[in-house]
Amino acid sequence: MKNEKKLAILRLQATKNIGDFLAKKLINATGSVEQVFREKASALQKINGIGTHTLKHLFDTKNINRAEEELNYIDKNNIEFSYFLDADYPYNLKHCIDAPILFFNDGNINLNNQKIISIVGTRKITSYGRDFCNQLIEDLSKYNPIIVSGFAYGVDICAHKTAIKNNLQTIAVLAHGLEQMYPKTHKKYCTEITKNGGFITEFWHEEQPLRENFLKRNRIVAGLSKATIIIESAEKGGSLVTADIANSYNRDVFAVPGRTNDTYSKGCNTIIKNNQAHLLTSSDDIVKMLNWDLQASKKPTVIQKELFVTLTNTEQKVYDYLVKNGKQLLDIIAFKCDIPVYKLSSLLLKMELKGVIKPLPGKLFEV
Repeated sequence: MKNEKKLAILRLQATKNIGDFLAKKLINATGSVEQVFREKASALQKINGIGTHTLKHLFDTKNINRAEEELNYIDKNNIEFSYFLDADYPYNLKHCIDAPILFFNDGNINLNNQKIISIVGTRKITSYGRDFCNQLIEDLSKYNPIIVSGFAYGVDICAHKTAIKNNLQTIAVLAHGLEQMYPKTHKKYCTEITKNGGFITEFWHEEQPLRENFLKRNRIVAGLSKATIIIESAEKGGSLVTADIANSYNRDVFAVPGRTNDTYSKGCNTIIKNNQAHLLTSSDDIVKMLNWDLQASKKPTVIQKELFVTLTNTEQKVYDYLVKNGKQLLDIIAFKCDIPVYKLSSLLLKMELKGVIKPLPGKLFEV
């Protein structure tokens, strides 16, 4: 990747008021990340969500200086990174509408294996939770899954350590830059994790572990994985936020039940009761739910080439996108087809009445 492109990505990432969704929208509208900064302001203002205030931040020269400094650090330290339009960007994460446009990684990460699960939970893990976590990963080890977690105290570090013990790849998603380490007491595990997987972060190298960063970190933990597993949680906690995010991505969520009066089982019991998570009692539940015990039969898919209904140009655009990409979330369809959500909802209803698409739970649609 050329330095001009790297610099443009970093400038966009550094721009105040432009999150990952709006950044992708800009890139999609202009054709490339470099073109975002070459485009005339009058043209950019026509993009929904881009106003005068946002444009002012976009062309702030301070962002150029910051981006150049970060680029120098990346080049000097040979930092690896993944851009959301690159072929090596994680497949699962690419399908999350708010996934980072760029993240950095350190270690021996190989995401070709699609058996990826996240294991999270309370920082105050009990002996019950620790024993369950250890046994679960040991039982799943024959399927060679990748174990993702957040490198925090309690369940997170237990999952990382047990994965290493069972010779499994483990990925720690950080809430700070690669130059930092939190918690500092976990520094002793860095070498083993780097050898058996590695670290991922969207934050620049000097970024501190701020409170809001942990919430942003959680969406990557959920997004990388096919399923998220909550070992133990109180009634409120970061792991329940991760479960919510995983549900919003239409990913499977599992929770370990516990006694009703156990503080760190209350969160798990609640999301199971509210049908926000599958009840998890053993590794068999995961194997069966994720079809790890079956050999996927790759039968050719027959796609209807012509319809005996009349579609408008916009309807045809949406239909062709769904034929090519399979079932998709409403927000993803809106982004990829460049149609405002409020217009798309009406359009999809008309297409449903015509019998060419059908809605699915979780704001999903398919032909």
